Amino acid sequence: MVKYLIPMQTVTAEWLHSIEALKEVPASQLQWMIDNSDHYEVPAGELLFQPGKPITGTHILVTGRIKAYQVQQKESRELAVWGPKSILGYLPFSRGKVSFAFGEIRDDAQLMTLPIAKIEELIRTHFELTQALVHIMTNRVREFTSFQLQNEKMAALGKLSAGLAHELNNPAAAVVRGAVSLKQHLQMMPETFKKVMAIRMRPEEVDTVNGKLFEILHQPKGPALSMMQRSDREDELMDWLDDHKIENSAELAENLVDFGFTIDVLNDFKKDIPDTDLSPVFNWINSNLVTEKMVTDIEEASKRIATLVGSVKTFTHMDQGHDRQLTDIHSGIQNTLNILQYRLRKGNVELQQHFDQSLPQLKVCIGEMNQVWTNLIDNALDAMEPSKKGILEIRTERDHDCVLVSVIDNGPGIPPEMISRVFDPFFTTKEIGKGTGLGLDIVCQIVKQHKGNVKVTSEPGNTRFIVTLPMNDN
Repeated sequence: MVKYLIPMQTVTAEWLHSIEALKEVPASQLQWMIDNSDHYEVPAGELLFQPGKPITGTHILVTGRIKAYQVQQKESRELAVWGPKSILGYLPFSRGKVSFAFGEIRDDAQLMTLPIAKIEELIRTHFELTQALVHIMTNRVREFTSFQLQNEKMAALGKLSAGLAHELNNPAAAVVRGAVSLKQHLQMMPETFKKVMAIRMRPEEVDTVNGKLFEILHQPKGPALSMMQRSDREDELMDWLDDHKIENSAELAENLVDFGFTIDVLNDFKKDIPDTDLSPVFNWINSNLVTEKMVTDIEEASKRIATLVGSVKTFTHMDQGHDRQLTDIHSGIQNTLNILQYRLRKGNVELQQHFDQSLPQLKVCIGEMNQVWTNLIDNALDAMEPSKKGILEIRTERDHDCVLVSVIDNGPGIPPEMISRVFDPFFTTKEIGKGTGLGLDIVCQIVKQHKGNVKVTSEPGNTRFIVTLPMNDN
C-alpha cells in the first residue's frame, strides 16, 4: 500500500455532512475524526484488506472504487462494490477484527482511515458519531446476512439439483432403454406368431398352459441365486430344452431362470403340450416372459422417478402453505435421505435408521424443518468424505414431552477448541470455498423458532447433533 502525506482532496466536516449516514453528526465530532485519521492514496490493483489479516480501522472512501470479493473453489465471487462516500472497515462494537474477504482497489482511491486504536476514544467521547457508525454496522450486518442466507440457500439448491439430476438420469435412461428394447422385441413377434398359429392344441390345453404361465408371473420372487447356482440352473434347463429339441434353448434357459423355472416346472408344462408343439409353445412363453421383464423394468424406473418427484414436492412443501402443520417427522427425514441418496452411494456410506414409529405428529413448518435435516445430514456426509466410507445413523426417540432427532456420523470429529463455535454465524471447519458457515446457524434459528434446541457432542468416530422439539406446540 502506497501512502502520500498530502491527500488529493481536502476532507472537511462539510464534505462529511454530505454523506447520508453522517449528516446529523455535529461538525466538531466530524472534525475530530478528520484530525485523528490517516489520509492517503492507494493505486488501482492494490488490496486494502484480505482474508485473515487484521482490519486496520474505519475507512471512508473519498474517491475511487473498491471491490469486495471472496474466492470459493478457485472462483471469485463478488460481494460488493463501494464508490465515493462509502464507509467500510471496522465499526464501533463490531466483533469482527479480521477480514474474511478481499478488498481490491478498482480505481485509484483516496481514503481517510480512523485507526482502530482510536475507536475506544470515539465511543467514550463522541456519542452522535458513534451512534451513526453503529447504525451503518447494523444495516451492513442485515444486508450481508440476507445476502449470505440467500447464497447458502442457492448452494444447498445446487447440491440438491446435482443430486437429483444424477438420481433421475439413471431411471430415465432405463425407461428409454426399456422402451427401445420393447419396441424391437415386439417387432420380432410376427415370426413367433406364425409358429403359434400352426399349433394344434385343444382349448382346455391352451387354458391350462396360459393359467400356469400367469401363475408363474404372479408368484413372489424367490431368493437370489449365487452366480454358481444360477449357472448350474441354466445348464440344467438348457439340457432339458435341448433334449426336447426346443429352439433358442440358451436364450430360453436364461429367461426361464429369471422367473424361477425348474426342471419340475418344465415337466409340469410339458404334460399339457403335445410333443410336436413344445418348441413353438415354449418360445411363445419366452416371448411373454421377455415382454413382462421389459415392462417390469420400465415400471420400476418410472416408480423411482415418481418417488423422487414426490420427495422433492414434499421436501420443498410445494402447493401448500408455509404455516405450521401436523406431520410425521420421519416423512421429512426420509424425503431428505431420498434426495441425498446419491451422496450416500458416492461416499460409500452405510445408513442406519432407528426410528420410534410411536412418536406423535409434530406441528412444524415442514419446509423449514427439511432445511434442518438437509444441513445436518449434508454436514455429516462432508465429515466422512475424506475417509471414502462411513456410517450415518439417524435416530428418533421420545424424551418426556419432547422428540429427539439425532444425526450421528463416525467421521474424525470436531476439535475441542472449535466445538463451542460451530453454531456461530460464518464459522466453518471446512476448507475455504466449501462452506459459508451459515448452515448450522440456520439450523439453530429454525429449531429455536419451533421452541426447541440443538446441541452437539463430538469425539473421533462419534459426532452427534441432537435436535430437541417439543411435542406440545404451546
